[in-house]
Amino acid sequence: MVIPFGPQHPSLVEPIHMQLEVEGDTVLGVRPAFGFVHRGLEKLAEKRDWRQNVYLVERTCGICSFIHSLGYCLALEDLLGVEVPPRADLLRVMWGELHRIQSHYLWLGLLADAVGFESLFMQTWRNRERVLDLNELTAGNRIVVSMCRVGGTARDLDAEMLDRVEATLDAAESEFGPVEHTFREDGGIARRLVGLGRITREEALGLGAVGPVLRATGEASDSRLLGYAGYGRLQVAPVTQAGGDAYARLLVRLGEIRQSMALLRQVLPLLRQEPGETLVPVRKDPTAGEALSRVEQPRGELIYYVRATGGKLLDRVRIRTPTFANLPALVHMVPGNEIGQVPALVLSIDPCVSCTER
Repeated sequence: MVIPFGPQHPSLVEPIHMQLEVEGDTVLGVRPAFGFVHRGLEKLAEKRDWRQNVYLVERTCGICSFIHSLGYCLALEDLLGVEVPPRADLLRVMWGELHRIQSHYLWLGLLADAVGFESLFMQTWRNRERVLDLNELTAGNRIVVSMCRVGGTARDLDAEMLDRVEATLDAAESEFGPVEHTFREDGGIARRLVGLGRITREEALGLGAVGPVLRATGEASDSRLLGYAGYGRLQVAPVTQAGGDAYARLLVRLGEIRQSMALLRQVLPLLRQEPGETLVPVRKDPTAGEALSRVEQPRGELIYYVRATGGKLLDRVRIRTPTFANLPALVHMVPGNEIGQVPALVLSIDPCVSCTER
């Protein structure tokens, strides 16, 4: 028989809808259906000034909003031939990694809630508040910070502000230890996730998976290795696991929180040592041409393609989001599992329908 899963479900925070073909309690096949929150942002981007689009693309996804604006700005800077000041590149890394940490924290809390671990859910989201406080401290907003501009960043940070960022980071690191230990060592979490939704490295590559879903199969793929923004000056090593299952995807995200904190530790001394400008004014419109950028979102590789024909309006803005790339892998994972395992399995790819249905 065929039963619906979503778009409203107690364990889903995103309006995902799938038709599950089942026999007894076992899922035999999946037919995904999307479009419940489609907003037409790509078409709207063709009707707005290319400067206004910086704010528009941030609304593609609130949780990783800064990285969306970064991807768009990188593509426009390539099209315009603009060289971003080194200090602005470092600030972009800082805000990008803060968004990665809070996104993974949000996912960890949802996972804890899905497996019935309410106290761990509350602890994880309490820790996330500290990261959001850093966003507010440095940018004035907690979620959509609007700090990226074509040509650099909207704001600089003085020495006192950097000291406060480092002090908050010290506290965040110490608080993360007990949470990380629980996720890694609790037997209940392992029993729910080990072996769930296992795919091989070859299957993940063939299905076009990205981000933690791909790295959990042992593939060291990370767009930050391209060296965009300030990542070329930092030591970035992709966090990988070999299990290929939901538990391996959990371990990858735990490792990436540690990695993001380590990258912030590398960025702060560089910001103290290198004063300079943070924004190059851009007063011309892009000429005819096209450009593409690739950045690493918390969920995986994000691609922005822009095409201009001259003037203030762009001819095309195309966004390839990581959840869209991971959907074939999800459809491949679900068959063979029991109906009760589907919510945790869907959650394991960290889906963002807002991004997917931009």
